Amino acid sequence: MKVILQQDVKKLGQKGDIVEVSEGYGRNFLLPRKAAVLANAENLNVATAKAGSKARKEAQATDEAKLMAKQLESVSVTIPVRIGEGGKLFGSVTGKDVSDALAKQNIDVDKKKIVLPTITGAGEYEVVVKVHPSIQSKIKVNIVAE
Repeated sequence: MKVILQQDVKKLGQKGDIVEVSEGYGRNFLLPRKAAVLANAENLNVATAKAGSKARKEAQATDEAKLMAKQLESVSVTIPVRIGEGGKLFGSVTGKDVSDALAKQNIDVDKKKIVLPTITGAGEYEVVVKVHPSIQSKIKVNIVAE
């Protein structure tokens, strides 16, 4: 029996996959739980249309991420921090600090997508920004004393 998965099913497949399952598993488990629908002609047409739409959206998101990454290459951010004796920082510089500094330049980046190196004192650091799961960009962050 061929079915089209409506949700992710462990050890079987992802949402939208067309899979072959046994009659009993399909009729008694997947169909009653609305985890799958029968793979008839009408449902197959809908599934292929959704797959094409999903592929176009992914391609568009990737193109936008490449454009954003190219724009971020030229960005430089200055973050003032308190520095104690010997050039050591009070506290730390976090992704939120970098995100807030970028927001002042009208660039919206989620703090969770910023990967910081170990920042020990004043100076210039390269910070990686994950724009898309497969695309990264680097920005320059200047740490200066307040």
